[in-house]
Amino acid sequence: MAVTKERKAELMKQYGKSEHDSGSANVQVALLTERIKGLTEHVKQHPHDHHTRRGLLMLVGQRRRLLSYIKKQDIEEYRALIKSLGIRDNIQ
Repeated sequence: MAVTKERKAELMKQYGKSEHDSGSANVQVALLTERIKGLTEHVKQHPHDHHTRRGLLMLVGQRRRLLSYIKKQDIEEYRALIKSLGIRDNIQ
């Protein structure tokens, strides 16, 4: 399920520096997390959909790289972000 315009606007307002900030790493991680949640549910219902599974793994990898960047820049911001999104801390 795709992320709706309204949900994207909410996430940009909540995690961005302004309500039109869609490029900062925090907003990108929040948007990827929403897409990952939707695709995870899809893959649970359709276990043989390997194309979607590959896309899901690519999104997880992209989110992981962004989280690694945020962690290097500001550890407190990283901790607050993963806590608010409900992501486990397993980034080295």
